[in-house]
Amino acid sequence: MTGKLAGLINERELVAIAQTLARFPAPQTALMEAEPQVQAFIGDCVVPLLAQRGLSGKRDAMGNLVIEVGSKSADRSLLLMAYAMTHPASAMKDPYSGTIVDTAEGKAIRGRGISEQKGSLAAAIVAMSSAQRMGTWRGSLVFALSSAGETGRHDAANMILDSLPALPAIGVLALGTDNRVSLANKGRIDIEIVVRGEACHSSSPWLGINAIDGARIVLDRLAALPLSSQAHPVLGQATLTATHISSGPNATHTVQNEVHLTFDRRILPGQNPAEPFRAISDACAAIEGPWQIEVRRGAYMYPCEIAQDGALLRAIGASRKWLDRPAPEVFYSHAALDAGLLVKRGCDATMWGPGRTAQFHSNDEQLLISELVRGAEDYLALIADTVIEH
Repeated sequence: MTGKLAGLINERELVAIAQTLARFPAPQTALMEAEPQVQAFIGDCVVPLLAQRGLSGKRDAMGNLVIEVGSKSADRSLLLMAYAMTHPASAMKDPYSGTIVDTAEGKAIRGRGISEQKGSLAAAIVAMSSAQRMGTWRGSLVFALSSAGETGRHDAANMILDSLPALPAIGVLALGTDNRVSLANKGRIDIEIVVRGEACHSSSPWLGINAIDGARIVLDRLAALPLSSQAHPVLGQATLTATHISSGPNATHTVQNEVHLTFDRRILPGQNPAEPFRAISDACAAIEGPWQIEVRRGAYMYPCEIAQDGALLRAIGASRKWLDRPAPEVFYSHAALDAGLLVKRGCDATMWGPGRTAQFHSNDEQLLISELVRGAEDYLALIADTVIEH
C-alpha cells in the first residue's frame, strides 16, 4: 500500500479472517434471520474475532451485533453495516472449505458468500482493528453485523437503526460491488397472489372451478399492466417478474382449487412501494369470473439514489488522499438492499466493498486476494479520514 496507511493492513491476517468466515456456514433457510447457523456465525465466529481485536458490542432480539466506538456525541459519524447470512450452498461443491485457489488474475479465496458478504465483512473487521492503532477517535464509528443478507426485507436493519442513540450521518453497506460505489439501486416489493377455485375429478371438469384457468388470466392481465410513466436515466424501466407458481391439491386427475403466484416488482428511485401494489390489486379485482383472487403485499425494500456531491461521496473522495488513489468507480444496481432504508431515515448511504457481483450465488464463488486487500484499504481510509484524529 502507498500513502499514509502503508503497513496498517496485514494481508496475512486479512486472508486468515476471510478464510475463517468462509469456513463457517451461515446459509439462508426458511427460518431466515432465526436460522441457528446464522446466529452461531455471529456469536461463535465473528464475536470472538472482534473480541480478540478489542472490539465488543451488544446483540439484539434478532441477533444483530452492534459495536459503537468513539464519542457518541460527535458530529462526525459513520455507519459500517455488514451481513451474516449467505446464499445456500446450492450446487456449489465444497462450499465451506475456504481454500486458496489459483486464477488467471492471481490467488483467490473460494467459498459460499466470500464474494457477496463475507469478504467485505473480513475487510471491515481488519479496517476497524487497524483504525484503533491510528490515534484518538474524533468521531463515532458504528459497526453493525446484520443477521440478514438474503432475506429481501428491512426488518434486521430497522432493529439496528432503532437501537442507536443517533443515526450516523453517512453509511456504507459492506457488500461486494467490485469495489465500486453504488449511486443508485432499485427497490423491490414481493407480491403474492392466491387464486381459489373448486376441486373436482378431472374427468368431469365442469363440476369444479379450475384455479389454473384463473391464474392464466392473472398472468395475462399483469403482463399487460403499465408499470410506470417514467424511466430512470440509467436504471431504465421498472420490472414485474413472476418468480413462483404452485397449485394444489397435489393429486392426480384433479382440477386444482388453489394456485399461488409470487411476483417480483422492482421499484425505481422516487417511487413508493404502495403504488405498484395498489395497481396490481386493482388489476386483479377487475378480473371477472368464478374465482376468488387474493393479493397480498410481501417483503419490500426501498429504492435508493444518492448525489455525487452529497456527504458520503465527499467523504469517500476526501479519504482517497490516504491511499494516493483516485476516487473509486461508481455504478447503478438493479438489486435491492438496505441503502434505501438508510437514506429514507436520513443517513447518506451506499453499497461498497470487495467482491464481484458476477460471482454471487455461483457454483464456484471466489474473491481475489488483491481485491480483498483493496477493499480493506478503502474502508480504513474512510474511517481514518472521518472519525480518527489526525
